[in-house]
Amino acid sequence: MLQGFPPVVDQDTHTLILGSFPGVASLDATQYYAFKQNQFWRLVSASLGTDLVSLDYEQRLQGLLAHGIGLWDVFHSCVRAGSLDSAIRDGKLNDFCGLQASHPQLRKLCFNGQTAGKMAAYFKQRGYLTAILPSSSPAYAMRSFEEKLRDWQVELGPVTP
Repeated sequence: MLQGFPPVVDQDTHTLILGSFPGVASLDATQYYAFKQNQFWRLVSASLGTDLVSLDYEQRLQGLLAHGIGLWDVFHSCVRAGSLDSAIRDGKLNDFCGLQASHPQLRKLCFNGQTAGKMAAYFKQRGYLTAILPSSSPAYAMRSFEEKLRDWQVELGPVTP
């Protein structure tokens, strides 16, 4: 059974980007989106107009938080060989009730890809704004970086009251 990471959030986090579960490179590095070919940091940097790519990992996280954006995954733990979302088995959900109780300012959840996005309706019923983003994974090559970026830019913009 593989274990995921804690959430990256603070009291100013209004938007949370949810992946499904960290891949092998991320688990090995103990860092979200550590696989070099994953487009996550490029997409977020271009969406926010802030270069996070050239920063070290802790600075990247601080840069996200400075924009009110946090990170987490849908699953706390799972069984999986490799890094493909389609290989996830026996996934156990993270404690989203606890997160909602401790972070009432959190209003929007952006799901990084379709696997994570399967939870969107569940969260929408709980009062969150939700959006399913095109996956930043290199395995999702049906859309170009530029096509993905358009959707990411729309959803990572300011949250209106």
